[in-house]
Amino acid sequence: MKRQKAKRICASIKKSSVAVIGDLMLDKYFWGQVERISPEAPVPVVNVERTDVRPGGAANVAWNLVSLGCTPRLVSILGSDPQAKEIRRLLSEQDISTEYIVSDQKRVTTVKIRIVAHHQQVVRADFESGEELSSKVTGKLCSIVKKAVRGTGAVVISDYGKGVVSMEVMDAVRDLCREEDIPLLIDPKEGHFDLYRNAWGLTPNLVEAGDFYNTKIKTIEELDLVGSSLLRDLDAKAILITRGEQGMTLYERGKKPKHFPTMASEVYDVTGAGDTVISVLAAGLAAKAPVYDAIELANAAAGIVVRELGTATVSREELTGSFPV
Repeated sequence: MKRQKAKRICASIKKSSVAVIGDLMLDKYFWGQVERISPEAPVPVVNVERTDVRPGGAANVAWNLVSLGCTPRLVSILGSDPQAKEIRRLLSEQDISTEYIVSDQKRVTTVKIRIVAHHQQVVRADFESGEELSSKVTGKLCSIVKKAVRGTGAVVISDYGKGVVSMEVMDAVRDLCREEDIPLLIDPKEGHFDLYRNAWGLTPNLVEAGDFYNTKIKTIEELDLVGSSLLRDLDAKAILITRGEQGMTLYERGKKPKHFPTMASEVYDVTGAGDTVISVLAAGLAAKAPVYDAIELANAAAGIVVRELGTATVSREELTGSFPV
């Protein structure tokens, strides 16, 4: 794709909106250096030099959309704790509306704490609830979904397995997308196979794709078998398997697999790269871009964000500038 074409698509993206439905979390980063081993246990002592707090999970998808000029409608559940208030504040600072976020007083807001030293993650600590949503909260969430989805150009399901993405929610989303002819894209979580049927497309990474069939993908033949099996078993129109430094491969009904080589010159951290891929792909489809063009944009965006440590986003200027004149 040439730069001028990428600019035209990005200009259309600014006029579009995408509903993002999924799990929200608070990402906390502690950055520092290791100079000694703890006398209390054989573990490194990290001298923290700075901290960084970001809304994560589905919020990272919404943040990527905002960076492109697209309007996200973020649908999720938060607790009523201080962490939830912090997420709402951070979302507002990023111009992401909290209108479609439901509060659940009985729920613990998910928090992930990462300690990074010398550009490497040393440890991660998670605080989260593994309980299913109550029927009352699920009903409220389904009502919110209907308001958020109508009038959008695409829908993204960002499933981190924390409870938002359930069969009831997915049934409501599928019905709406079918009625209004809206592409439904899913960033999947292993173990939720039955939730993902009849979507427009899924964007699993190599490990997630293999996990659907309890296998590790090591060869192109195994990749093709898993890709075509997912296409058939989930009755999807497209399966886009992201493969890190090897790029991504698209599987469509009745067509040969199409490979998109990576555009990254260096890979430092793939954290959040999947969020970038699905958000740019959804934004492109919402802007009525051809599928291959939307994937080229998503591939280019992934190549940009993996050069940075931690979750990151890409701007329209960075994205269009990555294409040749």
